[in-house]
Amino acid sequence: MSSRPPSRRDAAAIAAAPASTTVRGVSQPVRLPFDPIARASELWRDRWGDDSRSASMATATSVMRVQQLLLGQFDTIAGRHGLTFARYEALVLLAFSREGRLSMSRIGERLMVHPTSATNIVQRLVAQGLVERVPNPTDRRGAFAVITDAGRDAMEAVTADLEAVDFGLSMLDAEQHRALFDLLRQVRVGARDFDA
Repeated sequence: MSSRPPSRRDAAAIAAAPASTTVRGVSQPVRLPFDPIARASELWRDRWGDDSRSASMATATSVMRVQQLLLGQFDTIAGRHGLTFARYEALVLLAFSREGRLSMSRIGERLMVHPTSATNIVQRLVAQGLVERVPNPTDRRGAFAVITDAGRDAMEAVTADLEAVDFGLSMLDAEQHRALFDLLRQVRVGARDFDA
């Protein structure tokens, strides 16, 4: 066994790799006998000292891992209704719009994805009969995505299932939800994700 201190890559690999398996492209939790992110943080401190950013690394890696777990659960739930979570988000966005329709560029902007990704999402929803594409009268090259009744029904069904599992966060109480939201909002504001 090597006596060299763990590298940054070793610490990051411990934090990220063993904590999940993939089933049909969806990250699934694996019950390990230890917390790999906490262990990576210890290795980080051992390698770069107490003044290193081990807490920041552990926090960032935890946020990414929670995102993987939640998205895996959300995709599984949406999949029961023939959707992905990304397509479900697009349906919610259209349902929330005043007229049940939005331009492709607005969908991409609101979903915070590249316009090509937004177009791909809408094309798949059109193929499923959940959205229609209609011409934009003010932009001959553009189109609106319009949610159909079937799209509303699918969106409502996925929403009911997500509500039933408390969006994967049933382990938190109301105060913890507020505290976590406020902390994550600070990160988003600091990254200039939106105008605060």
